Amino acid sequence: MSLLSLAFQASSDSLGIGTINDPPYLPSACFGFQDQGVMIAAANQDLWDGGAVCGKYFQVTCIGGTDRGIPHPCTSTPTVTVMITDLCPPPVCQGNLDLSHESFSLIANPDAGEMKISYRQL
Repeated sequence: MSLLSLAFQASSDSLGIGTINDPPYLPSACFGFQDQGVMIAAANQDLWDGGAVCGKYFQVTCIGGTDRGIPHPCTSTPTVTVMITDLCPPPVCQGNLDLSHESFSLIANPDAGEMKISYRQL
C-alpha cells in the first residue's frame, strides 16, 4: 500500500461523537422487531438520509474523551464495526452514532457515556 493510498484512506474518515445506548434495542426503525445482534448503532439525523443507511456497516474508532466524560475513555482495542439499525432522533441524539452498550464497551469505558470518534462507512 502506497503512502498516497494511506493518506487517502485516512482522509475518508469523519470525526464526531459516539454515545452509548442501553438495551432494549427493539423495535428499531430499520428492522422492527427483527433482532440484528448487539454490534449495532443508531445514526443521527444527518447520517440517516431517509433510512438509506439502514443495514450499512460503519467502522468506528475511539479517539479520545469529551469535556463531559472520562478524559481518556478509549480501550487498547479502540475500533469496532457496527451495523446501523436505528435512527437516533433529535433532540435526544447527542452524537453522530449511538452505539449499543456492547459495541461501545469494546472500544471505550462505558462510564464515559460518550467519546470522540472517527468513523467511516465500509
